[in-house]
Amino acid sequence: MNGLLSLNGKFTFASGADISALSTAALYGKGIFTSVAIHDGEPFLWEKHWLRLSVNAAQIGIDLSEHSKESSRQALHEILKENEVASGRARITFFDEQSSGIWAFENTRKTSLLILTGEFRPVAESFRVGISPYPINSCSPLAGVKSCSYLENFLSVEHAKAGGFDEAIRVNENGHVTSACMANVFWLKGDVLYTPSLKTGCLAGTTREFVMENLACREVGARIGELERADAIFLTSAGLGITEVTMFCDKVMDKPAGTQAASLRVLLNSK
Repeated sequence: MNGLLSLNGKFTFASGADISALSTAALYGKGIFTSVAIHDGEPFLWEKHWLRLSVNAAQIGIDLSEHSKESSRQALHEILKENEVASGRARITFFDEQSSGIWAFENTRKTSLLILTGEFRPVAESFRVGISPYPINSCSPLAGVKSCSYLENFLSVEHAKAGGFDEAIRVNENGHVTSACMANVFWLKGDVLYTPSLKTGCLAGTTREFVMENLACREVGARIGELERADAIFLTSAGLGITEVTMFCDKVMDKPAGTQAASLRVLLNSK
């Protein structure tokens, strides 16, 4: 992480980035965030990120009236310039600063905006993916929301790393492949590209959307056996970009030479 942060448009160090300890964000994790890839000093897919933030805010009742798309983009621009970030990533978080009503208090600010910047996530040359024992609840009110209630995701990826993997595939309560712990998932079989349907409870990732806008892809409800029989598996996120899996559980993944595989690798290297 870079030295300075942006909190409500003002630069500060990590020790000065405070939100109310009694806010719904602090007590219950009521907040939303997105991670944005930075290329040549500019946020990649900014419009998609802002749209998802706006939709997610409406879904869980976060008031963004104090923060417009333009003012948030300007705050991001200023912290990127201050930290001299030409290539890397930024995390944009909106915290609900209001009282829950259960533990009432007065606060003049409705929502706080925190922006962090840093390098891209390091990606292992041999990227190993396992299967998580922790299912996703597709009926949860947080399904499809990139919420600050992210402990399940964090514990899932920590469990994967403890088992010698870099990431893990999570299924939902119906046994359908949903996503990785902190990324979307695509796979190839017979040069046909697949990804889980949003109905599975997976996140509508911006990189996922970028891939689907550029390549023919089938959204499906599939069980883990489909991945075990896949010719190639890719994880996508702003932090990872498009990362090809080299080993799934104990299966070494070959690098198929089909049209879709080649196209995915072109996209991988295009940004």
